[in-house]
Amino acid sequence: MKAMKKEFFDSLQEYNRLLEKKDALERISWALDFFERKVILSSSFGAQSVVTLKLVLSVWPEIPVVVIDTGYLFPETYRYIDRLVEELKINLKVYRPALSPAWFEARYGKLWEQGKEGIEKYNQIMKVEPMIRSLEELEARCWISGLRREQASTRRNILILTWHWDRAKLHPIADWTTERINEFIYKNKLPMHPLAFEGYVSIGDIHTTSKLEAGMLPEQTRFFGIKRECGLHEAKETFQGR
Repeated sequence: MKAMKKEFFDSLQEYNRLLEKKDALERISWALDFFERKVILSSSFGAQSVVTLKLVLSVWPEIPVVVIDTGYLFPETYRYIDRLVEELKINLKVYRPALSPAWFEARYGKLWEQGKEGIEKYNQIMKVEPMIRSLEELEARCWISGLRREQASTRRNILILTWHWDRAKLHPIADWTTERINEFIYKNKLPMHPLAFEGYVSIGDIHTTSKLEAGMLPEQTRFFGIKRECGLHEAKETFQGR
């Protein structure tokens, strides 16, 4: 990994100049070739996840698709995952935290009700640890994520390609607008998350997700507006350029 890291840091700006000129499918193909298919796709199976799923699967139908099951997803999300797995023939890899929800609450209580520090500890235990484990066990050199610059202020400056948790991370639709997302879903007749019709724009755990209400920014519908990111897209060492 150290050799890969040095090579990456030296060439990351060049890679991004190249990838900015490509479309989403070309970016995905580039990553699969460059990393010799040691690539996984992470998905929350949220409101817009079907777009990235459709794009990546059209290039490599057998790609491992990782979902982190905290045990606190909406019932609608679990049913939506089942539906997409069947319809899109997804090679699903489910990763879970070491503790069940009941055991977690017995040990720590409802951390998500304990302010920013509690939320971050919850995310680390229930989301970050199983995600890192998935990357290690699946021997991923690169992981693909559906983050977009338009989604939140925390994502406004994301590059197409970054370095995250000692691996490359590709955001093939980083420059897509919400309008383009909706057009793609409509054109391809893709099934949408049922909660998207009820005012949910970003869908995570049931206890830290709320509907978009008048006067709210979309990023305020997660974690009571205290923070936007769940920890999976935050890292102590995330390299985005010199």
